[in-house]
Amino acid sequence: MDEIRKIPLFSGLGDGDARRLAVHCAWRTVAENELIIDYEDETAEVLFVVDGRVRILLRTAAGREVILDDMQGGKYFGEMAAIDGMPRSANVTALDKTRICAMPDQVFRDACTTIPSVGLSVMKVLAARVRTLNQRLSEYAFLTARQRLCAELLRLSRPRMGSNTQRIVSPPPLQRELADRISTQREVVTREIAGLARKGIVEKTRGGLVLLDPEQLNSIIDEAQSK
Repeated sequence: MDEIRKIPLFSGLGDGDARRLAVHCAWRTVAENELIIDYEDETAEVLFVVDGRVRILLRTAAGREVILDDMQGGKYFGEMAAIDGMPRSANVTALDKTRICAMPDQVFRDACTTIPSVGLSVMKVLAARVRTLNQRLSEYAFLTARQRLCAELLRLSRPRMGSNTQRIVSPPPLQRELADRISTQREVVTREIAGLARKGIVEKTRGGLVLLDPEQLNSIIDEAQSK
């Protein structure tokens, strides 16, 4: 019962609600690179990341991949199938050894409809995901690969310790993964990062990719909107 309250969505539950949900949950550990959900699976359980990391991606019939998100502890996935009963719309793979909690779809729906705080939290998560998808769609429609790369680097970055203006993407991102995130070729990412480095906008270090001039990256993105 206490274990389920370690999941942020259920952290505020009383003893009765926590016990009612926990009895139906299954806890398991998946290995690094293990496939958790495959595209068009008929399963409908909701899975909560307790520890570790997972990657959500789309795989096309031609073998291309688009990375949608990386999730760490506290996040959850699979709620769409639990809500609408449709097959899975993406692949989910463990990036590290990961512990997950699996909740049956009917239990999840019951929690959403009978516990107001849970239902509201799920609605907020779904709204945030729609906003993110809208933003990505507009980027694919209006931005060049270079501009999409700048936007993705800013999204992946965090403030760099010891600097008020710089940001860092750490650990250093693989260029193939960056290409998958912005739907382009690895060679394009290699060329564009080299160009940004020559201009002193980014710098490769052992600890990560440093964004020396984040404002300049924003300026490159804004070029599309000013034309």
